[in-house]
Order: sequence, then structure tokens, then C-alpha cells
Amino acid sequence: MTEGTHPRLDEQVEELPLLTDTATVTHVEALDERRHDEIRRAVHRLLREHGADVTRHIGEEGIAWRPLLDATADLDLPDVTREKLRTLRGRDERDFPSLVEVAFDPEEPFDFAPGQFVTIRFRGTPRPYSIASSPNAEEMSLCVRRVPGGRLSETLCAELKPGDHLPELRGPNGEFTLQDPCAKDMAFLATGTGIAPLRSMVNYVFEEGRDTYEGEPRDIWVFLGASWEDDLAFREEFRALDAAHDHFHFVPCLTRERYLTGWTGETDYVQQTLLKYVADGVAVPKLDADLREYLEADPETDIEARIDPGELEVYACGVSAMVQTLEDVCAAVGVEGGDIRGEGYG
Repeated sequence: MTEGTHPRLDEQVEELPLLTDTATVTHVEALDERRHDEIRRAVHRLLREHGADVTRHIGEEGIAWRPLLDATADLDLPDVTREKLRTLRGRDERDFPSLVEVAFDPEEPFDFAPGQFVTIRFRGTPRPYSIASSPNAEEMSLCVRRVPGGRLSETLCAELKPGDHLPELRGPNGEFTLQDPCAKDMAFLATGTGIAPLRSMVNYVFEEGRDTYEGEPRDIWVFLGASWEDDLAFREEFRALDAAHDHFHFVPCLTRERYLTGWTGETDYVQQTLLKYVADGVAVPKLDADLREYLEADPETDIEARIDPGELEVYACGVSAMVQTLEDVCAAVGVEGGDIRGEGYG
């Protein structure tokens, strides 16, 4: 339950265990970035390729989007170019910050399992959020995506500050937790803030020595999907783990980052990218035809390790439809049903 939909939450929240009647916010950190300069340069490049002179609509203070799009309305631009312009406009006009980590100290510490969620109340509004920190961490943290019109996320992103109090914390809840240690490798699959409970799990795995079993390392994968690179929560932590451990592999999957930068990593969706790293020779009779091509595709990274689906635990979190797709793909390539755990929201 990373953020969002708990059925009949208002009615049920009072029935959840009260952990503490106050928690103090210690920091609120923006995880995304302001990228207006990059967007201006990208729009310049994109339109110059088609001989369009719209520099009068792009200035130091930003892009005048409506006049710019009006000026390009009669130009013979490819549909893909117009789609890129719409995408860049959406990113340019996005509120900042739109992705934050909220850390807090509960008045009364409590135990929880990696992957569980708590329900917080702020200014009278309760919402469930997955715990993004390890049980071993000094502070607890959440990962919050601003949802336009959302009941609480806009307030948390725009107004929450250190020193504020969360007057109520309930939980912990959830059965999306780690299996007992074994020799199998582990794959953590997420989009957006679905990475929150997985970050808790990954950190705990390394802190407790679960990244090895009976002295042998387990390959541990994190496939994280987003539109833009700065939408990858905790990306530098995962890159540091990747650099520090030969058996840890971080694979960002960015569908739109190439619109802004020279991104050379994976650009497909998480389920498509995962298939590129499956070991050769795996029989996949149940895999949909439109996904088979990815089994033959070369990865965009220099990771040499490959995934044996029969020796893999999978933990997937994100939007419910995406989680279901990931679970179906993992089952189709041979991951055992009992080794697939997912949690969806929205």
C-alpha cells in the first residue's frame, strides 16, 4: 500500500491499532528536480529539426506554451514530434516538488516488517503509505508522489515541513513481506512510489546478511520504472549498492528521459525489460507473442548476470494493473507461484 486506495479508509481507520498519537517530522526532501532549462533546450532542438522558428516563445523565464503550440499548429510536424511537445509541456508545467521523502520520529517506537504500511493522519485526513525505511533505520520514512487533486499528497508535498507533527499513526499493516531466507535469487520490480516498500526490503536484506545464503551470494535485482530519471526515488542509493556489490543489479527503466538527455539505458517498461535479462534457453510456452521479442533483445546495460526464473523470488509493487502484468509475465517464464508476491494500489 504505497499510497492511495485503502477501501472505505475513513470508516476503517479508527479500527486500526494506534501506534502513537504523535510523530515529529524530521525532514522533507524533494527527490525530483526542476528541469525547466533542460526542457527549453529540448524544445529548441526538437523544433529546429523541422525548421520551425519559435524562439520568441521560449525565453529566460520559461516557455509560453499556448502561443508556441499555436505557432506550430499549421506546421507539417510528425505526430511523434507533437506527442513529444505535449509530453514536455506536461513535465514543464508539473508542480514542484512532485516526489518527496518524508522522515519522522514516532513518539513511541514500534516494530514492523519490511514491506508493511502505516496510516498517517495530517490535518484531519488519513492516508496509508508504505514504510520506505528499513526496520533498522534510526528514522522512519515514507515516499510520497503528488497526485493532482489528491486528498493528502498535495498537502504533504507542498506544505509539510520539519517540526510538523503527524497527530496519529496507525498500523503497521500488510502481508507484503519477505520470505524466509533461501538460496534463490531475488527480483524487486516497481514503478513510481512502488519502490518504497521494496527499498525497505532491499536495505534490510543487506543489513541482515540475507544477500547471501550458506556463504553463497544471491543475485539481487531492482528493476525500477519511471518516465524521467529524477522520478526514480532513491536512485543514488541503489547505484551505490550496485557499485559496492557484484551480486546487486540496479536496472532503471525510463520511458521518456531520452526526450531531455542522452539517456542510453533501458527505455522499455519493467515487464519488457525484465525479459531481456532472462537466461537463454528458458522455455516460455505461456508468454504472449508480443513479449517474446524481448527475450531475444539485448540489454542496454553491461550487466553480465542473467535470471533463472526457476530459482527466483519476485516482489512487485506499483499500480495494480502493472503489478498484475508483472506477476503474469513472471509466471509465464517459470517463476513458481509461491515465489511471486505483489502489492498494487490505485
